Order: sequence, then structure tokens, then C-alpha cells
Amino acid sequence: MNSQGLVDSFSEFKDFKNIDRPTMMKVLEDVFRTLLRKKYGSDENFDVIVNTEKGDLEIWRRRNIVEDLAVEDSNTQIPLSEAIKLEPDYSVGEEAIEEITFESFGRRAILTAKQTLASRVAELEKDELFKKYQDRVGEIVTGEVYQVWKKETLLLDDEGNELVLPKTEQIPSDFFKKGDTVRAVVKGVDMKNNTPLVILSRSDNLFLSKLLEQEVPEIFDGLITIKRIAREPGERAKVAVESYDDRIDPVGACVGMKGSRIHGIVRELRNENIDIINYTNNTQLFITRSLTPSKISSMEIDDEKKHAFVYLKPDQVSLAIGKGGLNIKLASKITGFTIDVFRDVQDEEYDIDLEEFSDEIDDWIIDTLKGIGCDTAKSVLELNREELVRRSDLEEETINEVLRILKSEFDEAAK
Repeated sequence: MNSQGLVDSFSEFKDFKNIDRPTMMKVLEDVFRTLLRKKYGSDENFDVIVNTEKGDLEIWRRRNIVEDLAVEDSNTQIPLSEAIKLEPDYSVGEEAIEEITFESFGRRAILTAKQTLASRVAELEKDELFKKYQDRVGEIVTGEVYQVWKKETLLLDDEGNELVLPKTEQIPSDFFKKGDTVRAVVKGVDMKNNTPLVILSRSDNLFLSKLLEQEVPEIFDGLITIKRIAREPGERAKVAVESYDDRIDPVGACVGMKGSRIHGIVRELRNENIDIINYTNNTQLFITRSLTPSKISSMEIDDEKKHAFVYLKPDQVSLAIGKGGLNIKLASKITGFTIDVFRDVQDEEYDIDLEEFSDEIDDWIIDTLKGIGCDTAKSVLELNREELVRRSDLEEETINEVLRILKSEFDEAAK
């Protein structure tokens, strides 16, 4: 065919669009059969041959040869006088084959064909992208940062497809710039304005789960199972694992020799501390493990209300609660129990670390008191007001407030 413009257009689609060859052939054939039906009323006696290698196509018309004055349907019949112009050896009763040129359709029809082709290819490309990532939901993908906005970051995959990483799905300390390579898990694929929207996540539990699967062969092979995950992205995570093979230590396998397996994941998650614990159906033991690194003295469990009352020695309470209450929050998430911790005051030497009063006493005051050797509440109360003012150089009003807070704590414990 002679219209190089459409051939070039076809070649462009063939080279750059992510569409399989049979589908592309079907699209092109449909586009030109539509042109044929518009011009000739029917496309039944036309053959459309698509060459996807060269980016070209041919259209051939088949008509029965009849006597010159016996033509009843010019679309399916051709008079002998015209047929011998195509091939001198033709005779009545034979089938004449004629190539249809692009020019015969007219310029406007060709332009319409190009637009229709572009539209159909765009629709197919969207469908292919949707199917591709719909099948990859839950998998880790890698993309290059193309543009960073306030509420989301736009990534491009290896084929130039757009992937969206919303701010809400990022780790709080994530910071990206154009050209950065980013790993994330495919959280879902939505259709927005008839365009597939691939949503990625780095804060989802599934991202941590898939990272562990990549780093720990035993998880990939199914020898170790991840039972539960609780995360505060970028801060801390707890992962409960279980092995059905007694010869495998699930915690040791996940951590690796000298932390070799877990370190890479920690770096990927912006230094998120990860606690790997052994899963068990024993609720009390599971709660005990989830409150690592604290050591529990005793525990009362209300299975019906999913509530656990945990008692610890005073120096273990802050470990159980964790910085900003994070440890106990994640322990509650991973066990499914509301956990309340209490100081075990049966010990005659009951004392409280000053750090536990950080929500009532400013950190700089606690640091000042520690600087004069007062690390616990009792060590402060053992000194009189004047001595504390003299040694700490704090104002008397400040010392009075500190003493009031510490005394009230011991008064409550004594009740």
C-alpha cells in the first residue's frame, strides 16, 4: 500500500505500545474493515493481511468475473473487461483478486482511520496496564521517581507506566527527588476517569512481609510462616513468625547471622526497628513475647473482653511501654488484646526511674537531677528541699513541683 503516513503510524504503534502481536493485528484489521464497510457496504469479500514485523498491511478484494452486461452487484462481481485489465488471462467464472490502495479511501477516511487506531490502541494499553498490575497486587515493584508533589509521588516503571505512591502510603521519613529508585508494594489498581491508577505503598504491612520473603529463603519456601505483623512505619515493627519444622529456629532465620538478613530491611524502612518474635497459640506466652524486651512478673487475662493486665517490676515498666508508648501499642496490635501495665509494688524496695515521669516533668529537669546522682524517685525524695536546690541549682518552685509529683505517685501506690 502506498500511503507511507499510515504505514509509519502503524510502525510507531508496533514499536512503542505494550500490546501483544495477535491483539494488535486484530485491532488493525477491525479498523480497516470498518473503513471497507463504510465505503463498499460490506467487508465479506475482502482480505486484510497485517504484517506486524514490517509494520505494514495489505487489503485484497475478491470478486467473481461475469460478462460485461451481467453485473448485478458491483461489490461482489466484476465485468470481464475490467478483470482482464488486472490480469489478461482472466475468464468468466473465475475469481479476480485486486489490491485496494490507501488512496482509494480518500484523505479524510485515512485520517479518521489513524485517529481510530490511536484511540483503540490507547484503550488497549490501559486495559493491558490494568490487567498487568491487577495480577501483581501484593508484589514488590521498583520505579524511578518522575515527579514529587505534596500529596503523592509519581514513579515510572521499566516500561514507562505511571505508578502513584501517595503521601499516606509513604514512611514518614521518606524523602524522594527526581531520578531516585524506589521500592514499594502494589497495594491496588483503580480505574479513575477510565484510566488505570496503580497505587503503591511503603507503609503497608504487606511491604514488610514481602521484604522478609525476599530476604529470608525459608519464608519464600514456606518453611517459615509470617503469622502477624504490627507496624508504626519508620519507627518500629513487630513480626510474629512460626516454623512447622522443629529443626528451624524461625527468629534466628529471619534475623540472620549477626543480623545480616534483617539489616537490609531495616535500612529500606528508614531504620525501622524490627522485633521478630515466635508465634504461639498460648495467649499469655504470646503477650509476654510481644512485650519484649521487658520481663513480666505476672499477668491476668480476660479472654472474653480481650484485655490483659500485666504486672512488672518498676524498672521494667518503661521498657514494656516503650518510647512514646510505642512498644505496648504494637504489642496490643499484634496480640489483639488491650494491654494495661502495672507496677508490681509487692517488692519492699519499690522505686521508680525518673524517666517514667517524662510526661509530667520536663526532660531537662530530669537530666539536671540525674546530673547530681538522682536517677530514681526515691533518690530525689531522700534529699531535703534545700539540698536539692543547692545541688541542682534549680528554682525552689521547680523543686517543690517535682517533689509533689513524686510523692503523689508513691501515695497512689500505697493505697
